Amino acid sequence: MCRRVAKRELIVGVVLTMEGGKRTPQSIQPLIDLTAADMARVNELILSKAGSDVEMIPEIANHLISSGGKRLRPMVTLAAAQMFGYAGEGHVKLATSVEFMHTATLLHDDVVDESGMRRGKKTARMIWGNQASVLVGDFLLGQAFRMMVDVGSLEALDILSAAASIIAEGEVMQLAAAKNLDTTEDEYFAVIKAKTAALFSAAAEVGPVIARASRTDRAALRSYGMNLGLAFQLIDDALDYGGSSRELGKNVGDDFREGKVTLPVILAYRRGTAEERAFWTAAIEGAGSDAAALERAIGLLGTHAAIADTIARARHFGEIARDALAPLKATPQKAALIEVIDFCISRVS
Repeated sequence: MCRRVAKRELIVGVVLTMEGGKRTPQSIQPLIDLTAADMARVNELILSKAGSDVEMIPEIANHLISSGGKRLRPMVTLAAAQMFGYAGEGHVKLATSVEFMHTATLLHDDVVDESGMRRGKKTARMIWGNQASVLVGDFLLGQAFRMMVDVGSLEALDILSAAASIIAEGEVMQLAAAKNLDTTEDEYFAVIKAKTAALFSAAAEVGPVIARASRTDRAALRSYGMNLGLAFQLIDDALDYGGSSRELGKNVGDDFREGKVTLPVILAYRRGTAEERAFWTAAIEGAGSDAAALERAIGLLGTHAAIADTIARARHFGEIARDALAPLKATPQKAALIEVIDFCISRVS
């Protein structure tokens, strides 16, 4: 743990390192390169479909859309369609739909979580208010479904609409479990499987669906996306206690300040002494957000190997995602999707 004092604010963090040293940190550049032409069309469609005669809608939508997200999910959709030789236009509309679903989720999340920062900027709710943020999120979901219908694939529509329902269920599950330190690891995995991994899974699966790939190939991409999403969320959980605002797209320690019971907290709480559990109860249930409480929380996470074990679980799901693609023929898209797994894990290096 390292500390420094600046402007009377205590900044704390954990140095997160990779175990084993077998793989060097990766990037998503191969995926970016392979999907660049299609992503240019996605970006044009995003700007077009986020437009409205109601002035506040494009203002709020563009505030988040233009704020520098990696757009990993739509790139996965595009690459997954390319893998199986798709040559139509539908993958661009589906990728845009995926991004709109993700953006709508972020707008809704920030309201539920009362978040003040997203991707280095004030959240939309801080500028325009909660009601406007929720309603613009609903508008983006509506536009997403219109594009899905335009594609004309009932199966793709079914996959993405099911994902939308599952994501909403995950949000409600998370709300019900808020500040509940009795949440089990299994219960937490159910939340992140619904809230985060379901959209990754759908984003990966609709590519081979519109390319008319075999059911085996579709299942492989579905499994890849699901396990990539689980790994991605677990690394985010770890980074909240030792990453940077740039990596997270929000303030470090926000989960702690908001009283979120993430996997590192679950592990440290269950492994701790009675006195330590009392601290977690006071901090999480009472949302104890001062710097001293965060410093102690980080110390306890280190004492009980909660961060290391969270990362280990992320690696486990990353390996499942890798194995899901193993039987597929070698293509540049397959190699790029595998490298995305390494990139997600290497964010903690």
